[in-house]
Amino acid sequence: MGDDLIFDHNAGIERLIEIMRRLRDPETGCPWDIEQDFDSIAPYTIEEAYEVADAIQRRDWRELEGELGDLLLQTVYHTAMGEEAGHFSFQSVVRNVCDKMVARHPHVFGDESRDKSAEQQTRDWERIKAEERAGKAQQGTLDGVAIGLPALLRALKLQKRAARVGFDWPQTDHVIDKICEEARELVEARDTLSQAEVEEEFGDLLFVMANLGRHLGLDPEAALRAANAKFTRRFEAVESRLRDRGKRPANSDLAEMDALWDAVKLAERS
Repeated sequence: MGDDLIFDHNAGIERLIEIMRRLRDPETGCPWDIEQDFDSIAPYTIEEAYEVADAIQRRDWRELEGELGDLLLQTVYHTAMGEEAGHFSFQSVVRNVCDKMVARHPHVFGDESRDKSAEQQTRDWERIKAEERAGKAQQGTLDGVAIGLPALLRALKLQKRAARVGFDWPQTDHVIDKICEEARELVEARDTLSQAEVEEEFGDLLFVMANLGRHLGLDPEAALRAANAKFTRRFEAVESRLRDRGKRPANSDLAEMDALWDAVKLAERS
C-alpha cells in the first residue's frame, strides 16, 4: 500500500506525508533525513519562505509553484518529527490552524457583520489575537513576538505592539530627530568606545530606522529588499560596462567604477 501511494501522482498531501514517513524510517530511510531534528531543519524552513517571497517579487509563477511545494515540505518535515516525538501530528496542525482561522473571522464564519472597513477588521483581528495570548498566559505587550524572526521584521512587530498601548512618537519628525541623535551617538562611539558599544549604537540606529519606515507607512524589510535589488542591478551594469572595456572590477579602481555607477544611474532615469 505504501509504495502504491508513493508512486500515485494524484494522491495529494497523503503521498507527501508517506514519502516523509519513509525518508525518516529508522531502518530503511535516508541516513541524512533520519539524522535531522527541529533545530537542523529550521534554517531550511526560513530559507524556503524567503525563496517563496523572491519568486513572488519576480512574478515567476512557475517557480513559485515549486517553491510553495518546498515550503509545504518543511511543514510536513516538522510535523513528522513532532509526531515521532509525540508532540503533535500533521492532522492536529491542520485542525489547529483551521480552528484559528474560523475563530479569527467571526464576520465570515459567525454572526458578526461584514460591513466594516479593512482598518476595523485589522483592529478586530489584533483584539482576537490579544485574547488568544491572554489565554496562553502571555500578559505582556510584547509577549508572543517570535525571537527567531529576521531582526528587521521583529523590530517592526515590537514597535507596532508598543504603539498600540501608546508608547510611540506622535509625529514622524520626532523619529527623524531621534535618528539624528542616534547617528551622532554612533559617531561618538566609533571614536571613543569599544567595538561592542559601537555595535550597540549601530543597532539602536537600525531600530529607529525601522520605526521611521513604520511611521511612513512603509515595510522596512520590503524597502531594504528593493534597495538590495537596485544595488545588484546597478553593480551588474557597472561590471557589464567594464567588460566592454576588457576589464573586471579587480583591475579597475573606485574612481572608474564610481563614474560608471553614475552613468548607470543616469541611464536608468533617462
